[in-house]
Amino acid sequence: MEFQALLDRAVDWFLSSGLRIVVIVIITLIALKLVRIIPGKILATVKKKAEEAEAKKRLDTLNSLLNYLLSATVMGIALVMILGEFGIAIGPILAAAGIAGVAIGFGAQHLVQDIISGFFILIDDQIRVGDVVQTAGKGGLVEKVNLRMTVLRDLAGNVHYIRNGQIDIVTNMTQDYSRFVFDIGVAYRENVDEVVEVIKKVDESLRNDPEYSDDIMEPIEVLGLDQFGDSAIIIKARTKTKPIKQWRIGREFNRRLKIAFDEQDIEIPFPHITLYMGRDKMGEAAPLTVEMKRR
Repeated sequence: MEFQALLDRAVDWFLSSGLRIVVIVIITLIALKLVRIIPGKILATVKKKAEEAEAKKRLDTLNSLLNYLLSATVMGIALVMILGEFGIAIGPILAAAGIAGVAIGFGAQHLVQDIISGFFILIDDQIRVGDVVQTAGKGGLVEKVNLRMTVLRDLAGNVHYIRNGQIDIVTNMTQDYSRFVFDIGVAYRENVDEVVEVIKKVDESLRNDPEYSDDIMEPIEVLGLDQFGDSAIIIKARTKTKPIKQWRIGREFNRRLKIAFDEQDIEIPFPHITLYMGRDKMGEAAPLTVEMKRR
């Protein structure tokens, strides 16, 4: 009789609370699926209308953040509803969770710091998926950014996982636009104005090349004679490109500039050394013996 009573109670519970728990689980799974699909579809529609690459990168980052937050919210609501079906009072649990949260907060200060820092990084739009940044002593392409960490992949393919709490300074090299700065060294014998003209002609030919023209936003800006080096004069210039394209444009520009300098017989100098033997107090210098041999 006792077994029959327990069986009847189990059947009754399953037909009432049990079925509701199953429904909650099914709805939760569907909601999690929709959370991953709907924001992505909406943002994909907006992304198609966004013409700028910067806007598209920001939407990718926002999509990742929305998925994280909405999934956590759906699972939290489902957990509370399931506990209610088991007859567990939610109020005391929430109160205990609040106390435990304070205790955990003291023990997990780094985690709290990471989340707060990540929140402001995303709000301030400092880092987006697809940017090239330097931070926390590492640099590379941003592959993922969320409330807890930022993931970078460098040129060698190494992946760096950086806690957001460790990020205090961010150098974003690809936000809105990029620049490549040239320090062009030529021999002291060269005419500076002539060298500047060659630089501008190389830039013009590069901008007229269909393979590179779309990536260059403005003609090259020649800032002028920047410094007198030990064996060269340095002419500084810079070009403005679309984000992440500066290195591609810079390498091609340097290749073409070398060819143009060779054609114009403009010397790209190598280090020179001047020997000075020194003089004594009488104004006499030590002898320098030079020996010449025929090959």
